[in-house]
Parts: sequence; C-alpha cells; structure tokens
Amino acid sequence: MIFRQLFDPETSTYSYLIGCESSRRACLIDSVASEVDHYIDLLQALDLRLIYTFETHVHADHITGAGILRQRLGSKAVVHRDAGAMCADILVTDGVLLQVGKLEFEIRHTPGHTNGCVSYVMSDRVFTGDALLIGGSGRTDFQQGDAGQLYDSITQKLFTLPPDTLVYPGHDYQGNTVSTIKQEIAKNSRLGNGISRDQFIAIMQDLKLAYPKFIDQALPANQSCGLLPHN
Repeated sequence: MIFRQLFDPETSTYSYLIGCESSRRACLIDSVASEVDHYIDLLQALDLRLIYTFETHVHADHITGAGILRQRLGSKAVVHRDAGAMCADILVTDGVLLQVGKLEFEIRHTPGHTNGCVSYVMSDRVFTGDALLIGGSGRTDFQQGDAGQLYDSITQKLFTLPPDTLVYPGHDYQGNTVSTIKQEIAKNSRLGNGISRDQFIAIMQDLKLAYPKFIDQALPANQSCGLLPHN
C-alpha cells in the first residue's frame, strides 16, 4: 500500500492519499480545493491514477477538491446519502464496501457531528473524519449535530474495532498525526476512561465554541462537490 498523510495548515485539515501498488489505483480522503495542484503532482510522481475522492462528511471548515479533481482526472466523488451533496457520483450507506485495486474500504456511518458522517475502515486503520479526533471529538452544535448520537457512533462503531487499529482523524490542532483505538478508549478527554453518554452530552453542551470561520463559504460549495454555481 502507498500511503501519504497530507496537511493543510490554514484549516488544520488532514487529507489522505492511499494507493494500491499493483493496480496503481488510488483514492483521496477529504481533499482540499486549494491543494489540488499538489495532489496531481503527487499522483504523477507516484504513478497513481485517482479513482475516488472519499468525503467523511460535508465540511464546514474547508472546500473539498472533489469536483475539481473529477473535472481534471475523472475521479468519482463518494459521500454518504444523508450528507446533502447530491452532486456526488456514489452515495454510500453503512456497511458498503469499496475497492481501490486490492485495497478494501468499509463504510461505517458515524453521525453526530453531521447526519452524513462516515468513517472509512481498512484492515489496520480507520479514517474518522470529524467524528473521533485524537484526544477529542467533532463539535455537535451546528449542521445537524447531536451529542448523544455522536457518542453512540464512536462507542458502537469505532471503539468496537480491534484495539491496535490506527486512528487517522480529519483534523488536529496540536500536531498529532495518528492514534489507536486503544489509546482513545483509555485517554480521550471527552469519551475515554469510561465517560458516560450523559457526561459526554454535558461536556459538549459546555464547549461554547466560536462560529466556524469558513462555514458560510464551505457549506454551499461542498454541497456542490466544491464547485459553486458560477464555476
């Protein structure tokens, strides 16, 4: 497997390029529009063909590169059917399996941050988007957020994975790059060490977070796969 963890410093977004060594097919998870030229250069350098752009949800903090990459490379955009992005080529549901060459991805519906959040599970790792973060979780105070639902998603769909499963989140603001399910169960400040559902809901209600900086531009763009109507 070819694997690259990519970082957009403006929005602290992690994107992931994953390629099959034998077929040279690849996917990008949570691409960022401003990084498209970099992705294309990297794909060419690694001799990879982009097949899919996977979205973990409709983002409020950055604009996806899915639509531009579809125009330039012919890749297919993948989102959950409840995400509100009918522009996508493939609308997935819980339990769907997607193949990229010899690599397999299982879709796990993990709503709570938004209705359409999914995590992408491979044999040894999971890409959790804004559901489970390293030492934390996604916010639940806008965009169909539901703290109780997020707690259920994480504890029932992610914490049930093997303990040594690698956790790759959609964001990190402290320079962390990877965790494990075992580490998050034990040490996550919002959900770990036996924190109850009611305690988690209370924690999330008390966060009082600032309004997302890019939400007014990002949401309408991402509902069109990153391509605004005038584009």
